[in-house]
Amino acid sequence: MKNIISKIPDTFSILLFIMGLFILLTWIIPAGVYDRESTTIGGITKEILVPGSYREVDSNPQGIGAFLMAPIKGFIGASQIIGFCLIVGGAFGVFNRTGAINAGLSRVLIKSRKNPRNKKLIVPAIMILFSLAGATFGMSESVLVFIMITVPLALALGYDSIVGISMSFLAAGIGFAGAFFNPFTIGIAQGISEIPVFSGWEYRILIWVVLTSAAILFVLRYIRKIEKHPEASPVFEIDNKRPKDIITNDDQFMLSAKHKTVLWLLLAVFVVLVIGSNNWGWYINEISALFTGAAILVAIFYRLPGKQTMEAFTEGAKGMTTAALVIGISRGLLIIATDGKIIDTLLHSMAEATSGFSPTLTAQLMFLVQGAINFFVPSGSGQAALTMPVMAPLSDLVGVSRQTAVLAFQLGDGIFNMIIPTSGVTIGALSISKIPYQLWFKWLLPFTIMLIILSALLMIPPTMMFYY
Repeated sequence: MKNIISKIPDTFSILLFIMGLFILLTWIIPAGVYDRESTTIGGITKEILVPGSYREVDSNPQGIGAFLMAPIKGFIGASQIIGFCLIVGGAFGVFNRTGAINAGLSRVLIKSRKNPRNKKLIVPAIMILFSLAGATFGMSESVLVFIMITVPLALALGYDSIVGISMSFLAAGIGFAGAFFNPFTIGIAQGISEIPVFSGWEYRILIWVVLTSAAILFVLRYIRKIEKHPEASPVFEIDNKRPKDIITNDDQFMLSAKHKTVLWLLLAVFVVLVIGSNNWGWYINEISALFTGAAILVAIFYRLPGKQTMEAFTEGAKGMTTAALVIGISRGLLIIATDGKIIDTLLHSMAEATSGFSPTLTAQLMFLVQGAINFFVPSGSGQAALTMPVMAPLSDLVGVSRQTAVLAFQLGDGIFNMIIPTSGVTIGALSISKIPYQLWFKWLLPFTIMLIILSALLMIPPTMMFYY
């Protein structure tokens, strides 16, 4: 296993290869643009495409200069999420300095060992919670906060880091794909499509139940496999090199009254995060401020000296530097495609490819097209703004309801977003958990194929059995 891992290209090499491929595509694919207009939906201002306005323009092929400047442009474009990662990482450095998180994980482990039934319920329960977060308020970037808890928890339970990232990132992604009240995808897509916002939620709840159940069963099946054969884990060698104090199984971490107070404060932060994101329109800036304030409160309550607090914050932020680098470079890929003016051409070609078939087949093609577009536009709200002005009128022409067109967008965006290397959240989550992208891709690919099949089947009833 060790020799195999050493021969696999690292994440940076893969991203640079894709960057070179994007440069090549700007020389091959004709340039084109849609006209855009600003619109405000649910308090969010977006640039949407004007249907029928596509036209070819002079090509703008990218070269070596664009390749070399893409990383710094990517850092500029992704500066907000990069700053978010560093600040939250620093805040967790302060939390970790108190020893409260390790003490809490130790107590969870002890209780699970005393009652094995509790251990088996932990993973499904946590996955349901994160899936609900993705389905209701569209948890995306904020899931990066929780990976620093779920990975150590999975290791403490005797599993691996893949189980840890699945408990939070994968579960939230599944909820995002099967969302029923996500304002950042469904709200925007339905608003653009001129149908009642959040309508059709009854069928989407069924979809959420199916996808979430499939994810839990997939992870539990994997857990049974590595429980019997730990060396079968793709990250077996990687996890063996992790600091052992994170996964200590002894009672050395006593849960003191101060520890409990810190953990309650951390829980309160997460509750406020959920409420703020769902009800007050909080995003990266507000969440970053929340964790900064929480770190200051913890330092004051725990009476950490100023020097120790800053050392802990710096150490925590330092652990996020790899994630920050990868997020910046992945954003550079999209900048090359945008500057090369090939995204609108791809969108136009894919939209045309869905016409001329039966409504059932057209709905399936819409789903696959949205998945392909997701590679170039991994932002859910961004993809909604780009594609729905074209897909909504197209659905009227081919006999597919606009509600079904929104469903095709939702599934295509959500399912593929968990595996594509152009998603800053996906790459950031893997970097935080120290899981190489190629290992994650290989592990998740069978489940992604299963999700594609499930989604295709779920797209059939709205076109054949009832009007949706």
